[in-house]
Amino acid sequence: MTTEQTPTTILVAGVDSSTQSCKVVVRDLASGRLVRQGAAKHPEGTEVPPAAWWEALLAAIADAGGLDDVAALSIAGQQHGLVALDAEGRVVRDALLWNDTRSAPAARDLIDELGADAWSRRTGSVPVASFTATKLRWLRDAEPEAAARVAAVALPHDWLTWRLLGFGPSDESPLGPDLDALVTDRSDASGTSYWSPSAEGYDLDLFEHAFARAGREATGAAPGQDGLVVLPRVLQADGTAGTTVANGTVPGGIVIGAGAGDNAGAALGLDATVGDLVISIGTSGTAFAVTDRPVTDPSGTVAGFADAAGGYLPLIATLNAARVLSSIGGLLGVDHDELARLALAAEPGAGGVTLVPYFEGERTPDLPDATATLSGLTLAGSTRENLARAAVEGMLSALSDGAAAVRRQGVDATRVLLVGGAALNPAVQAVARQVFDLPVVVPEPGEYVADGAARQAGWALSGTRPSWAAATSASFEPDLRPAVGERYRAAQALGSLPRA
Repeated sequence: MTTEQTPTTILVAGVDSSTQSCKVVVRDLASGRLVRQGAAKHPEGTEVPPAAWWEALLAAIADAGGLDDVAALSIAGQQHGLVALDAEGRVVRDALLWNDTRSAPAARDLIDELGADAWSRRTGSVPVASFTATKLRWLRDAEPEAAARVAAVALPHDWLTWRLLGFGPSDESPLGPDLDALVTDRSDASGTSYWSPSAEGYDLDLFEHAFARAGREATGAAPGQDGLVVLPRVLQADGTAGTTVANGTVPGGIVIGAGAGDNAGAALGLDATVGDLVISIGTSGTAFAVTDRPVTDPSGTVAGFADAAGGYLPLIATLNAARVLSSIGGLLGVDHDELARLALAAEPGAGGVTLVPYFEGERTPDLPDATATLSGLTLAGSTRENLARAAVEGMLSALSDGAAAVRRQGVDATRVLLVGGAALNPAVQAVARQVFDLPVVVPEPGEYVADGAARQAGWALSGTRPSWAAATSASFEPDLRPAVGERYRAAQALGSLPRA
């Protein structure tokens, strides 16, 4: 792939290593103009060999036309998860992803042992199955031999950055297994349950409590031989991890930024500021806001994360988002376009039909063993149109309730930014106006997580945060229908059956 450039053009790249795929964008540093992009699939499942991410990253880079003319790059990745490395830099076991709920009992144990207030005060969040600390406790108890081999704990984007820097097992990487070269950023570190956004540092006592082994932050210098579990060194928003070491796909000498968790990457890609409430509808759903102060919620509903720009990102996440539409669309034998047509043909409230969409369990509220429920069915109301609308209303009502929890933490919001794969669905846009009491803005479709990583790469390269305007696809004034949310909450209160 070729690109016309002036001699002064500087290009930066951003990577979104998400649950489902790896995406790469290459942008002009001065204007933010998209120059080219590429993508590659990730394997399905809630535990994945990290080598598959590396292969997908290299494939996505090649699909984007390579990085020969790129000056800097940064990686945003799926948050939480667990990548455990041994002293030789080898992965101890397949990585546990954020959506692997086997650690739910471990999360409950950690809360029982120290109390939700203590976790919230010390880390900004209360542990749930997604968080790294709970997966470490699960590993300690379920696979003690594997736990005993752990010499370092990283997050997905940390591990990919480390590999780009040239580190890894000696037979795979030119620089070998220097665990003290691991780096992360404050946004991703804040999703571990052992890093504090308010104190801006690791709470090593919490790490040891979860894993029963002591840890320390990587020094960035020579490998340590102290037997402590190495945790990545935390870089600030404009920090530089180092430069790439050449391999068959990636040239050497490219500046690497700090990276970010996916939601923080999206916020940076959107250039979200205080007052923006972002609703993202992808594999998971999220509602988050940018704030200038840390947030703590002892109830555990809102996670008080850090962002990728020096601020804070109070957030709720739902496990069930766009896949709710896919599931009901499959049941009805229609694609997303036809599902939207059916939903728009029904009246608000879906004739009393209400879907509480906990198909995969749920994270907000924290019900990892829950199942979905469909209620309010009558002979007159049991139509394809009402079922389609109930799917959209249920998905968005869950996110609306989560957004309300974020706002109850003293977060001021003036508008909703609706993003993600389902944001352009006309039924989603119509129902969003009816469940949110704020103006709804739909930015132009884009790879906002990768765009945020590209913006961060430019920041690391130039020392100045790039200012790239985000185009708007549509905007709507609110048309609030309180009955939709009230009916949803009534159905939610009925509960759902646990998994068999």
